[in-house]
Amino acid sequence: MSLQKFSGTGVALITPFTNENTVDFTALKNLIEYVIKGGVDFIVVFGTTGEPVTLTENEKSEVLEFVYQHVNERKPIVVGCGGNCTAEVVKAISAIDSTKFDAVLSVSPYYNKPGQRGIFEHYKQVAAASKLPVIAYNVPSRTGCNVEVETAIKIANEIPNIIGLKEASPSVEQFTYIKRGVPADFLLISGDDSIVVPHMSLGACGAISVTANAQPRLYSDMIRLCLEQKYAEALEIHLKLIEFTDSLFTEGSPAGVKAALKHLGLVQNNVRLPLVPVTPQHEQYIQSLLKQLI
Repeated sequence: MSLQKFSGTGVALITPFTNENTVDFTALKNLIEYVIKGGVDFIVVFGTTGEPVTLTENEKSEVLEFVYQHVNERKPIVVGCGGNCTAEVVKAISAIDSTKFDAVLSVSPYYNKPGQRGIFEHYKQVAAASKLPVIAYNVPSRTGCNVEVETAIKIANEIPNIIGLKEASPSVEQFTYIKRGVPADFLLISGDDSIVVPHMSLGACGAISVTANAQPRLYSDMIRLCLEQKYAEALEIHLKLIEFTDSLFTEGSPAGVKAALKHLGLVQNNVRLPLVPVTPQHEQYIQSLLKQLI
């Protein structure tokens, strides 16, 4: 299998909701078309941005089938599937249809705060259960537990079905040491839009992005320039995007990006509790930044 399909820009797709708090499939279809036309390279369903922990199992099945049908093999699809009970993750991941999807993105266990050995053993079982290649995902700001450099390198070298790592710790130094220790063909993917250009300069193959929901063209152009080693031009776009990108996280994600997508006419500005929409003042700020990019 070519790993090239997971290079470039992956968009961590939001899940739109109606004013009645149901999944808005019309908005989801429009968003899929928007990001594909915007030039993203692959689509991630049920990343953190997709609010999967608030969806029922039936809703998840419906969303996956809908995305599969409407993407219609135009782009690879990565399915988010993670949790803090290894047995439940194994059960869920083994049920993903390998004929329809291309890879699994699996976040490291959260809340339990496992040690590094526990994280490694968790990923061994997840990888063994998956019919699809697995991309591990380290986001300590959300999980409360960092996948440390030595563990990431051990996973990359000793678990064959894990083909990459989405690295979203704030440490560029950690990213550097991981890159130094993993095999050359192991995919190191940026998971932090605010430091994506530094990550790319250190050997990332691309990014899985929140910002790309709202600005797929600009974001994808930036990543492509990095892959072409045109970092000065990529930096110009990064500097143009940075305040907008940061605004999407100030009052929580995906509340910020949903506010932006509302003003692009793509979705209703609805999230599910315990998340709430951004404040009216912050929404106006996001809108003002968005106008500068259009």
